This record gives sequence, structure tokens and C-alpha cells, in this order.
Amino acid sequence: MARRASSANVLRLTKSGLAAITLEPGQAERTVWDSEVQRLGYRLRASGKATWVIRPPRMGGPSRIFTLGSANTLTLTEARTAARERLAKATLGEDPHAVRRQVRQQAAITVGAIVGRYVASAESRLRPTTVYNMKNHLNVHWKPLHSHPLSGLKRADVAARLGEIAEQYGPHAANRARAVLSGFFSWAIGEGLAETNPVVGTNKATAETARARVLSDTELSAVWKACEDDDFGRILKLLILTGQRRDEVGEMVWSELDLAGGLWSLPGERTKNHRPHDVPLSATALAILAAAPRWDGRDFVFGRGSGPFSGFGHAKARLDKRAGISVPWRIHDLRRTFATGAARLGVPIEVVERAINHTSGTFGGIVGIYQRHDYAREKRDALDRWASHVSRLTL
Repeated sequence: MARRASSANVLRLTKSGLAAITLEPGQAERTVWDSEVQRLGYRLRASGKATWVIRPPRMGGPSRIFTLGSANTLTLTEARTAARERLAKATLGEDPHAVRRQVRQQAAITVGAIVGRYVASAESRLRPTTVYNMKNHLNVHWKPLHSHPLSGLKRADVAARLGEIAEQYGPHAANRARAVLSGFFSWAIGEGLAETNPVVGTNKATAETARARVLSDTELSAVWKACEDDDFGRILKLLILTGQRRDEVGEMVWSELDLAGGLWSLPGERTKNHRPHDVPLSATALAILAAAPRWDGRDFVFGRGSGPFSGFGHAKARLDKRAGISVPWRIHDLRRTFATGAARLGVPIEVVERAINHTSGTFGGIVGIYQRHDYAREKRDALDRWASHVSRLTL
């Protein structure tokens, strides 16, 4: 049971009077209580350490001393202000010891400590390429913040790092990293691990605008001719010929291919809209695949080791130097180039959209719901016509 403070240990504490407080010989510690702010005390130990303490009112249990902070850090005025705030909260039922334990527990949960848990939760609902890109942002771009407590990360910390990412990797990479971190904190809030999202309110590094870049026939020919006889060269040529998405081709597996029938069947889990998609393969595309090496025990067509092809950025940078195209372009622009070029050859827009598995246009509305014709013949004709056009360009 807590001892009641004697009158000898209750004083109106003053700045000058604190220096006069000493210990009796052999005394381990002494606490002098303030008469102005009841329950605020100045504790002096034999080691010379002095702290501010309070004794909150009993809330059904024993009265316990709570340390506010060092007397070398907090002034008397600051200690009185802090004591009034803490004691008022304690009167309303808040246990300062429980609050401190919670703060310490939250501080022990760092950003890096739960990245793996977040990634694991995403693997069951997102495409492998999306998870891969997300891991790259979290473990590379945001790695400098991994040691920060999750609950202590501030908007200023995020904004400062976004500036560094934009400078080192470019503004678009910074925007992608920003979106990934925001999703990470939204998940953490839902899991009860964080209370706020520090990404909210930070600025994007650049405005996002819809891409409209279409490579000219001359540029397309230059890209084709700059492709080398390697995985990246074969991937890029297949992207030109089929108009499919980069990761769909980069993660192609032999078990999806019917080379004898000239057909590539993408399962729903590999497509953006989660719909199975058949891609007729032209003679040119089949020749490229026939030249690709096959490794025992490996289903991926491109890349090495246990995973699909990686390293698009570095490979494209090297190809750009060989191609000599002055206007910047992205790999995804090849998909738009295919769609535009096929339409220019007279392929109906509904066939183009079916060929590239696009659902936001004709097949995203009522027609998309009720039209079940698979357009297999029309798609094959369109891809063959486009392959012949590309062949003429690259002679």
C-alpha cells in the first residue's frame, strides 16, 4: 500500500529550491511533492538522477508512481503542465502505465517488420507481376524507412523520401512508389497496426497523363532491327507481333503454348481482366518461339533460374542506344502501336479489342455482356495481316 507523503516532503517547488533538495546519509532516494500541483513530485536518487513523477489516483488497484521524464529535460513549468494533463486523463479513467506500454509496443512495430506480412496477404489476391512490383517498391524505394516505427512515420518523412525517389529513379517511379506505400498503410489500418496513413496529403512527383505514343513504321522497324538474339529481343518482337502486355509475354510458359496449332492460351489468372484469352500465333511468332532455347525442368519460356524474365529496364536502355529513336517511348507503347496499326490495315475495332483482350471499349458494356462470339478466325486473320505488315517493314 502506498505511503502517504509527510508534510516534510510536501513543498511549493521552485526553480531555485530544487537545487537545495538533498538526500540524508544512506538514503537511496527522496521524493518531494509539489504543493501547487498535487500528486506531482521531484524524485532524487543516490546516483544523482532526478526525475519528475506523478502518483495518479487509484482506479481500483494500488497507487503507482508514474515517471514523466528527466528533471534535466523538463523544466518545472513544463513538468507542472504535463502533470496536469496526465492527471486529468487519469481522473477520466486512463491508465498512464497502460498507455506507455501501448506506445512502446507500437514503437517496436517497424515498417520493415510487417512488409513481409503485407506481401503475403497480397499474393493470394494480386497477379504475380503486381506483387513483384509491389515488393520492389517496398524493399528498394522504401527501404530507408524500414527502421521507422509504423505508428511514428510522419508525412514529412514520406514526402522527403518521395523527393529522393523522384531524383534517383524518376517522377513516375516516385508516383508508383507513393501508391504502393499508401496501399500498404491502408492495409495496416485495416489490420489495426496503424491509425493513420502518412501518405495522404503528400504531393505526386508529376501529373499522371494518359499515354498516346504510337511508334511510326520507321521507329517500329528500328526497334525490331535493334533486337538481339536473346530473351529480351524475342520478348520485344512477340510484343510487336501480338500486342499483348509486357508481363504476359515475359512470363509466358511452354505449357500455355500449342505450337502445332499456332495458339497461345492465357489463363485468367495471368490476364489483367482475369479472363482467359487465346492469342493466335502468326508464322513469324512461331518461328521466334521455335528458336527459343528450352531448359529441362523449366516451364518459363524466357529468363533463367526459377522465375520469369526480369531486367526490362536495363535491357531496354541498351536497345534504345542501338535503335537510335529520338522520341522517348515505353514498352507498353507497342501495344497501342499494334492496335492503331491493325485498325489502319482495316481490322474492325471489335476484332482489335478481342485480339488484345481489351474490355474497356466495345466489350466493356452491353455488347461485352451478351456477345459470346470468340472471334477466333477474325483474330487470327488480324494477327497474320499485322505480322505480314511488320515483315515488310523489317526487310
